Amino acid sequence: MKQIPIRIIKQALQQVAEREEVDIDLALAEKSVERTRDLSHGDFASNIAMMCARPFKSNPRALAEKIIEAIGQQPEIAKIEIAGPGFLNFTFKPEVYHQELQEVLAKSDQYGHNSSGNREKVQIEFVSANPTGPLHVGHGRGAAVGDSIARLLEANGFDVTREFYYNDAGAQIDNLAASVKARIDGKTPEDTSWPEDGYRGEYIIDIARSYLAKESVAADDREITASGDPDDIENIRDFAVAYLRREQDLDLRAFDINFDVYYLESSLYKDGAVDRVVERLIEKGVTYEEDGALWLKTTEYGDDKDRVMRKKEGGYTYFVPDVAYHEKKWERGFRFVINEQGADHHGTISRVRAGLQALDIGIPQGWPEYILHQMVMVLRDGKEVKISKRAGAYVTLRDLIDEVGKDATRYFLAARNPDSQLQFDIDLALSQSSDNPVYYIQYAHARICSILAERAKQAQPFDPQFAAQHLLELTATAEYRLMRTLSSFGEMVATAGRNRAPHLIANYLQELAADVHSYYNAKDESGNTIRILTDNESERGRQDAKLYLLMAAKQILANGLTLLGLSAPTKM
Repeated sequence: MKQIPIRIIKQALQQVAEREEVDIDLALAEKSVERTRDLSHGDFASNIAMMCARPFKSNPRALAEKIIEAIGQQPEIAKIEIAGPGFLNFTFKPEVYHQELQEVLAKSDQYGHNSSGNREKVQIEFVSANPTGPLHVGHGRGAAVGDSIARLLEANGFDVTREFYYNDAGAQIDNLAASVKARIDGKTPEDTSWPEDGYRGEYIIDIARSYLAKESVAADDREITASGDPDDIENIRDFAVAYLRREQDLDLRAFDINFDVYYLESSLYKDGAVDRVVERLIEKGVTYEEDGALWLKTTEYGDDKDRVMRKKEGGYTYFVPDVAYHEKKWERGFRFVINEQGADHHGTISRVRAGLQALDIGIPQGWPEYILHQMVMVLRDGKEVKISKRAGAYVTLRDLIDEVGKDATRYFLAARNPDSQLQFDIDLALSQSSDNPVYYIQYAHARICSILAERAKQAQPFDPQFAAQHLLELTATAEYRLMRTLSSFGEMVATAGRNRAPHLIANYLQELAADVHSYYNAKDESGNTIRILTDNESERGRQDAKLYLLMAAKQILANGLTLLGLSAPTKM
């Protein structure tokens, strides 16, 4: 819809510029148009006359009059008015919205999608939790945001690969294996011989029991059978990793998250990728040795100080395999890569990018793209919930899913900008009221389904073509407002995808749900609720036109909920 006034302004501006021999950037038209908030100001407003007044050596209102004259009569426009210092306010003809409603129902679950991505490959890495314990609520936020971004990019025509990267070796995994073995040996975290950096949650007991029972576990990317030998530390380690990977898979499946690729950090060492990266960086002269350690000159690539690559006691620092991993992403043909991670990864960004630039293999600056989410505070009765009985030290994702359900958990974790801290209010997520946004949105969808079910009981079958012929009878302010909101969905999908901002879809759905509920509860001049369904045959045209409008709203509610990974219930 926004493209209509943009197109009209561009054409008119070009005419005026050519007539007055003024060189003007027509791209300004795209920046000038905004959807109005106040219906009295029309559908869209443009400040193009104020933006271009200086080059035209004209005051804005005078230029606005020339632009209106050049626009002339347009099939989509009912009127254009000049407001304030020179704003152009565009009011559409009702038929423009009616055509959009027909587009919604014709395209169904594909409405709002576009092909702007041109099937470009994009890889999104998110969650990427090491298998040392249950997924916590922070992982859940990364999952909700990352998967919603993936869905948005798919809706915008990109070919998306979802990837999970994790370490199945190293010090943390050694600590996991030592913790499980300690439990196998009958020790508890209170014993002085408990591993110093061991894991203390009750899940360690579960792993130990399963190991001694010689159980088999199968995760999405690995499968193993326990030997039951209490002294086989290698088998204990492999079994513990597979056990926790299976737990992660179950949690993510309950969260409606699926990955296309699982990538192991250990594979980068096994095939020599990490060593090769270090060798090439040394050959390129971007490293030096000092105090027995090997350093990378990251300051030459925008970092605030140089970084250690190989410690003096041996072993690489954690960002070195990250550089090798991202080189692999580049070699796999991904020119568009997004990493969704916790805010604690902030320090990694400049180091990884510096290492990739130093390799000098054609990777552009600023690659890959990072989206960092802030911490989540879980509240119950207004107080912070800090621990889980099973995990011991934190609130798990499973805790929230079991408590409030998948939909509420996903919505609340994705509904705010990732760079803002989030308070997850369990009481609010459980409430069945208009204060709970996910309930409010889903209830709007269910409410429409209920109305349509009632309409199906009438003797005369609903005919969409007949209903479409009566759309001009929709003249109430609530109907106009609802049509306007519906028509902005495609624009919102494009904006949210471009800005990697699923919270914009969440905000839009709240606005749309509010318009649906307001329409349902609309009153006439006497204060009586305006019924949508009627038994009066003479009013069937207007009744079915209302239903046509609500059917479009139902479809867009469902499409928007799908972008966030939520269901669209028919009953509540």
